[in-house]
Formats: sequence, C-alpha cells, structure tokens
Amino acid sequence: MPSTFFGLNIAASGLRAANAALNTTANNIANANTEDYSRQKVNQQASDALRLFTSYGCAGAGVDTLSIERVRDEFYDVKYRTNETLLGRVSQRNYFNQLTQEYFKDEGTTGFSSLFSKMQSALQDVMKASGTTESKATFVSSMSQITDYFNYMSESLKQLQNDINQEIKMDCDKVNSYAQQICSLNEQINIIEMQGSRANELRDQRDGLLDKLSKIVNIDVKETKVVDASNPERETGATRLIVNIAGKQQLLDSYSYRRLICVARDEDENVNQSDIVGLYDIKWAPSDFKDGDDSSRLDVFNLDNKLIGGELQGLIDMRDGNNSFYFNGVVQNSEKNKYTGTTKVTIKVDDPLLKDMNKCTLPPTGKLEVANKIYSYEEWQYDGGDTYTFTLTAESTASTTPPSERTAKAGADFEYQGIPYYMQQMNEWVRKFSSRVNEIMSKGFTADSLEGQYIFSGTNSMDSSSQYSYPQLTTLSNNKGYYNITAGNFIVTRELRANSDLLATKMDVTEGESEYRNIELLNEFLTKEDIFRGATSGEFLDKVLGDVALNASNAETLEQTYTALEKTIGNQRLSVMGVDEDEEASALVQFEHSYTLNSKMINTLSQVYNRLILETGV
Repeated sequence: MPSTFFGLNIAASGLRAANAALNTTANNIANANTEDYSRQKVNQQASDALRLFTSYGCAGAGVDTLSIERVRDEFYDVKYRTNETLLGRVSQRNYFNQLTQEYFKDEGTTGFSSLFSKMQSALQDVMKASGTTESKATFVSSMSQITDYFNYMSESLKQLQNDINQEIKMDCDKVNSYAQQICSLNEQINIIEMQGSRANELRDQRDGLLDKLSKIVNIDVKETKVVDASNPERETGATRLIVNIAGKQQLLDSYSYRRLICVARDEDENVNQSDIVGLYDIKWAPSDFKDGDDSSRLDVFNLDNKLIGGELQGLIDMRDGNNSFYFNGVVQNSEKNKYTGTTKVTIKVDDPLLKDMNKCTLPPTGKLEVANKIYSYEEWQYDGGDTYTFTLTAESTASTTPPSERTAKAGADFEYQGIPYYMQQMNEWVRKFSSRVNEIMSKGFTADSLEGQYIFSGTNSMDSSSQYSYPQLTTLSNNKGYYNITAGNFIVTRELRANSDLLATKMDVTEGESEYRNIELLNEFLTKEDIFRGATSGEFLDKVLGDVALNASNAETLEQTYTALEKTIGNQRLSVMGVDEDEEASALVQFEHSYTLNSKMINTLSQVYNRLILETGV
C-alpha cells in the first residue's frame, strides 16, 4: 500500500528532475562559447512502480534522475583526429617547402640563373678582348660569385634544417606535456566516477588535449571499464585509458606515461655528409627521466617509421627527406685487426646511384647498422666498382663484428624530398661542374704558354684556410673523385683569385697569346654539354626549383583540402556536442513548464492534505 503522501513524493521527484534539467540547461548556456565543452543532458527514467492489491495492480512512483552526461559521438572524434594528423603533416611540409622555394628563387640579381648568365657573358668578353687581364679578372670574379651562391645556399639550407630540428624538439616537449596532463586528468576522473558521478568537464579537458595531440602525432585511443578483480561482474566505476602513438607504440596507460626525449648527434654520428652537427634522434624514456641521465640504453623511437603522422612526421620529412637515397648493401666480409682492434668490413652495393661519387652523401665518419646493431666507422674507401670498405672503431666491435650476408645501412629510407635531397642535388652539380671545368682548364695553356691551372676546389674541413689540390681530386687510387667538394666548401682556387692571368685560354702551346680555343671549348661545355639530370649546367635551377615548386604546390593543395575537411568534420562534431542556443532556449521553456506544473502539483496536494488532516475528523 502506498502511503498517504504518495502523490506528494511523486511530485517532488518531478520537481527534482525538472530542477536538474534547468540547472544543466543553465550550464550549457553559460558554456556556449567555451572551447572543447560538450553539451550535457539529464538522463532520467520512470521510477519502479509500486504493486497495489487493487484492480489496477500497479501505480507509477514518479521519476528517477540517473545522471548528467555529455552528448558526444566517438565516431566524429576519431574522424576529426585522423584528419588533424594528416593536416599537421602537410601543413609543416607546406610551410618549410615555401621557405625552401624562396631561397632558390632567382629575383634577377643574385640568383643562380642571373649569376650564371653573367659568368657566360664574362666568358664571351674574354674571347672578344683576346684575353686581356681585365676581362679574365672579370670572368674569375663571376665564377667566384657562383661559388659564393652555393656557399650561401648551403648555409641557408643548414640553418633551415636547424630550425626544423628545434621544431622537432618542441613537438616532443608538447607530446610529453600533453601526456602528463592526460594522466593527471585520468586520476581525477576516476576518483570522481568511482563515487558514482560523471566527471564531464574533466573529460572535456582530456578530449581537448587528445585533439591537440592528434595534430602532432598519429594517436590511437582506447578506454575500457575497470572491473573488480574478485568479482568480474562488478564494475568499479573507474576506466583505463591507453593512448598509443606512431603505430601502436604506447605513450600512456591510465596514470603512467613515457616521454620522448631528443638526443643530439655527435659530430661523428651524422647521417648525411652535409647535415649539420647536433640533429636530434628521439628516444623513449620513463616519465622520471632527467636531463643528464644516461640515454644510451633507452629504446629508440624510429624516425623512419611511416606511421608517425602529424606535425612530427612532416618535420622529419623535411629535415631528413633523402628521396629514398641512402647507403645500403650486403656485408661480404669482416676482418678484425688484432693489434688495433679495428675491423675492416667490405660491403657490396647494388644501387647504381651508390656507384657514383658525384651523388655520394656518406659522411667521412658515422654509423653503420647491421643486424639491428649500430657500429661506428672512422673512415671508408671505395674501390670504384660495387664495393665499399669501412673501418669500424675498436669500441663498437669490442663484443661482436658485423655478420656476413646481412644488410648494412647508413641512415634510412626517407621517401620525401627534404633538405638532404636538395643538399645532395647541389653537391652533385658542384662536383660534376668542377670536374669538367677543371679538366678543360688543366689541359690548356695560359697566354704566356704556362700549363693550365684547375679553377675549382674546396676548403678542407680540417683546415679552412687550405684547399684540395688537383691531384687530391683526381688521383685514381682513392676512387672518390670530387667527393670532398660540396656546396658548402666550393671555391675558386686561391691562385686564380690572386692572378687571373693563370686562366688557361689556349689549347695549343705553340700559338700566340691571342689564341683562345680553350675558352671556346669551355663556352661550348657551358652551353651544350649535359651534365645534370639531362640538362646543361646552366639549367640547374630549373631542375631543382621545379622539384621544390612541385612539392610546395602539392603540400599547399593538400593543406587546403584537409583544412576544409577540418571545418566540415568539426561542424559535424559540433552538431552533436556543441551548444545550440536556440535549442537550449526551447529546452528552457520546456523544463520551466515542467517545474511549474510539479510545483502546482505539490501546492494542490498540500491543500488536499490540509483539508484531510485539519478539517476531517471523528
């Protein structure tokens, strides 16, 4: 039997439900412009009916207010974060490709094409003026402007590579910060929800951090309910959140997380010949790792992982992108020197590009990876065919030597055309151009019938005031050719800069000083001979600028596409989780009406009870 005040209890439950709905609506309206806020709603259901021993059987007992929950669709969250990952990658590519394009552009004065045209014009003047000292000095000066251009471009791209390197560290720091904040929120959420409430605002904060994290790196989020270990049928109210990044690599698990730390490479650890010193490798570290702790035993975060995604992937593409050109081969033999402890390792290569020293990007010293083990080499030689011989340091081979018939590599396969690719393209042009010009000049004779001098060389990395001699560049015994000349150290020889009369103008030593057939041969090379990607030397900029312009255009188009998708998916997500002020205004009227009716019900029942108790008696 229900009590006498049964109806009053029913009305009170309705009043409480309407009050909760009004308060929730007020909260929604107040947070209509709050970033990452999800609209909330009151979940309610009819209370269990009371069984009555009457003809009608059961009587409704009012309404139960179950919870206040967020209105959110996980499907749209996943779509949004996937798009953010793609947008983050192409936006970084676009930004740094645009900068690279600006460096290569020829504004008509100091660009490559302009300087090359000036050099050709100066060469014509040498022929017209029958090789006067003034015309030759002008020509030598114009060649120095070409070398200065490549020196400048090398320094500019190295500075750009350094900027990207610092951006990578900043992104790793952001990942660490987001992971720490998410773990802290996980703990707060579980404390609240184990008591039976819903931590809606904290969950909004956590989802906002996951959105930001997804733009930096590809993420996979999984949340599961925690059950009582002694009674698997009982849920504790807590949840376990696992976030994996870069293809199932665990970043955090509930309250614990791992950090991404950046470890700068030493000078003898460069991957490419023209890389700056100090590029960062990334490693996994525990959350309590501090600067200065030993990082040698930490797990490596593979930079060539194709699943990294996000801004971090885009930065790595630009910093390390080598267009899939890197050293790789098969170990043929390892021979350890029992006196020095060093090991000679011969490696056979199949890639035709690795057999051309003009394209070579191997640093003089560096790291080799064989069978998942890293070895340090102090020098290498090339036999001119398909075999390289590396001298590995005693320290790196103390416990083991590289096994035969296993793949060896220096660096990794980065498919994108980033800074290393453009540096390699400049180095290739410089080497081929220097080699051919030096060959022509060294076979000629000066106006005074002296043997011709080579024109181009490079400064020695060990002594910037010295330069490579012609025999050092052409000796067949080392088979490296012009490998030591790069865009960064490319110079006109010191002797020619000091005395332009050393320019070899004649082809026949017996002819007079007015003979300039060697200059004609040089001019024919500049205008007709293909030396770089099927084009003449003067068309270098067309080829390289075409590459960077295409990459910039593709990245810009993709960025526009993913930005439009970001807006579309964001609107779809907002249609579910966002606060619509018109809808809330409509709900406000509805819940106000419900509150008023329940209040009126209580007032009516109060009058009934008043008459029943005070005015009815025996």
